[in-house]
Amino acid sequence: MAIFVFAHGAGAGPETEFMQIISANLEQKGHKVHRFAFPYWQKIEQSGKKRPPDKKEVLDAAFIAEVTRIQEGCEDIPLVVMGKSMGARVAFRCADKVNAVAAIGLGFPFHPPGKPEKHRLADLTNGRRRNFIVQGSRDPFGKPEWLAEQALPKNLRLHWVTDGNHDLAQPKRNGLTNTECWQLVSREIDAFVTKLTNQIN
Repeated sequence: MAIFVFAHGAGAGPETEFMQIISANLEQKGHKVHRFAFPYWQKIEQSGKKRPPDKKEVLDAAFIAEVTRIQEGCEDIPLVVMGKSMGARVAFRCADKVNAVAAIGLGFPFHPPGKPEKHRLADLTNGRRRNFIVQGSRDPFGKPEWLAEQALPKNLRLHWVTDGNHDLAQPKRNGLTNTECWQLVSREIDAFVTKLTNQIN
């Protein structure tokens, strides 16, 4: 069992179906999941007005503060920091500072669509023993052929969802609903974390 702190992406908060279903699936497997809203998203919810994400320093500081709060009294339970898209970047950047056993990215935004020269590969580097990314093979934020040419950290394991988009959902022609796609993603996350925590223990 692990405690997950799960951060959202830039354009949608923790109330999305994606985050709710992933969280529920992991909780069914015995984990605890805390879905986290960044300060700018909390303001969006309060005002109803769209606004851009905060600067990375603000995002990271808010995430670290929330993780620290959640960890109080639970220091003996393995901590996993996880994020969707932008939230994945934050999780990877903050993993060392909160002493997480791993950082997990779901739909990692390796680069803006169509702009691979503006990559975010530096965000992947941390001192965790093992990290994990689940990526759709059709994700415009980082496709297999581009990533195959990049020098990725040795502590990173990458799992591809065949035909998956940025939300890790597959086309209807594949015969799976979004819920079923996300159940498969949750199994991969649980398998990764279970194996990692067993090795540590």
